Amino acid sequence: MNFTHRIRKPAILVLSFLSFLFADMALAQKEASTSTTAKSKTEVLWLGQAGFRIKTPAGKIILIDPWLSAGPKTPAIYKTDFAALGPIDILLVTHGHVDHLGDAPAIAKLNNTKLYGPADMVTPLILSGTIPAELGHRFNKTGHVNPAPGIKITAVQAEHSSLLVLKNPATDKPEALPAGEAMGYIIELENGFKIWHMGDTGLFGDMKFISEYYKPDLVLIPIGGNFTMDPDDAAYALKTWIKPKMVTPIHYNSNPMAKGTLAEFQSAMKGSSIKIVPMTEGQTVEY
Repeated sequence: MNFTHRIRKPAILVLSFLSFLFADMALAQKEASTSTTAKSKTEVLWLGQAGFRIKTPAGKIILIDPWLSAGPKTPAIYKTDFAALGPIDILLVTHGHVDHLGDAPAIAKLNNTKLYGPADMVTPLILSGTIPAELGHRFNKTGHVNPAPGIKITAVQAEHSSLLVLKNPATDKPEALPAGEAMGYIIELENGFKIWHMGDTGLFGDMKFISEYYKPDLVLIPIGGNFTMDPDDAAYALKTWIKPKMVTPIHYNSNPMAKGTLAEFQSAMKGSSIKIVPMTEGQTVEY
């Protein structure tokens, strides 16, 4: 009998067993991680107007439209201390108007975090020296980015304008610059939960397509009027085209020209099974 063969066979069996054992351990760890993420909650903090801080199930921090230092409804803690928001992993801006771009350039530089936004808004921010080139990411509607594992952000249509007002260093005077087109975002988190931040928008028929294609769970919808949909417009869009599970009204209560109110929105939504999740500035809601 071959003595080498007698030794080699048990060794092969041991190695095979160890290989299966390690594979099972890796699979168990992956399943445990997936289960933990699935059970973890999403935390949504309203900062006023269209500004939100979202903590994802895996603990990533997404900041959207941070109009903080000049925002009349910004919680006091965040008006002067942007570090109080925590380390920002993902920074999104829907368009160039001051109540959306707000303090995003300063926050991008503070956190060394990319500012994701409409291509023709990000370009003048870079060329003017407002943000360094490496902190700007340009993309456009139907384009998507994966800024962190398990997170997908897709740019979608918004019916609105966009303009940057930046100080000209040569004249020390503010100048208006074209800033492309406004966008909204479908934000898909690690556990599959989807948030549609509509940015600033009026009514448009493709809201139906966006809802049917991306299937958002929570919609953050402007109701202030004048610059965006008013409560009746928003209710029509939700009941006729979008039909999400949940909705939170935004972009009201901060500008006297945008007079839509929560009470008017709730009245316009009567008869709908869509869950309204009203928020006050500084409040956090868990999903």
